[in-house]
Amino acid sequence: MTNTKTITVFTPTYNRAYCLDQVYQSLLKQTNKDFLWLIIDDGSTDNTKEVAASWIAEDKIAIQYHYQENLGMHGGHNAAYKLITTELNVCIDSDDFMPVDAIEKILYHYPSIKDNPKFAGLVGLDADKKGDIIGSKIPETVKETTLYDIYNVHKVTGDKKLVYKTKVVKKYPPYPIFKGERFVPLGYLYQLIDQDYLLLPVNEVFCTVEYMEDGSSMNMLKQYRRHPQGFAFSRKSRMKLSGNLKDTFKNAIHYVSSSLFIKNWNFIKESPKKTATILAIPLGIVLHYYIKYKTKNDF
Repeated sequence: MTNTKTITVFTPTYNRAYCLDQVYQSLLKQTNKDFLWLIIDDGSTDNTKEVAASWIAEDKIAIQYHYQENLGMHGGHNAAYKLITTELNVCIDSDDFMPVDAIEKILYHYPSIKDNPKFAGLVGLDADKKGDIIGSKIPETVKETTLYDIYNVHKVTGDKKLVYKTKVVKKYPPYPIFKGERFVPLGYLYQLIDQDYLLLPVNEVFCTVEYMEDGSSMNMLKQYRRHPQGFAFSRKSRMKLSGNLKDTFKNAIHYVSSSLFIKNWNFIKESPKKTATILAIPLGIVLHYYIKYKTKNDF
């Protein structure tokens, strides 16, 4: 599908027809309509398909609908990155929405990095429904950064919203799909991009977030137990690309815990940071049993 829009707003969704209208209404109200909304239906069994069809029939904004078998959030991102043809892309989750001027603000700042090959895109702010910033703003003195440095050097807190150049994202491998699992942390790709590119920080709200009871943010311990292969994969990557010993050790602890869940007794041999992994074994065992205890009623 070809289009002449500048940015794709993509929304991976699974059985969220009941809240998708919030995203739709926010997109209808955008002060700049230079976008395509890509709905990635990740195997929904509710009426998501019918709802999307009704919006496409209304023809108020450009919408593309794609259905696939249930592969999880990262599988939805894989599909989106294959399908997107616009210059820019941004993910707005099914339980979030965009302030009315979000697209306008993104496209206002984009020209300053459009032709600069060192930039992968923009990084903006998330806010809650009251308008309060999630975590902290990015220091105004920071004119270029990586996502890793935002948190580890500039000590910014809270989720931020990434807007990537599509040609950059398409250079990197898709998230791996592990049989029987539905989750690989999205930060895997972002950290790979960080190795090669910078982001332009924009202290403007690009997304209004609401953490749902069934969302991944609210169920992290269950996620650790349910998707240990995905997390072990992610932790290995994060150890390999870590910029400091504290970060390496923290990821090593989680790597040990995830490895125990999948009964991978070769985890030391497979670790990119073997010494840190060996030192992390005692705390990794503690974390493993803590997760088992806290999630015992769910498994």
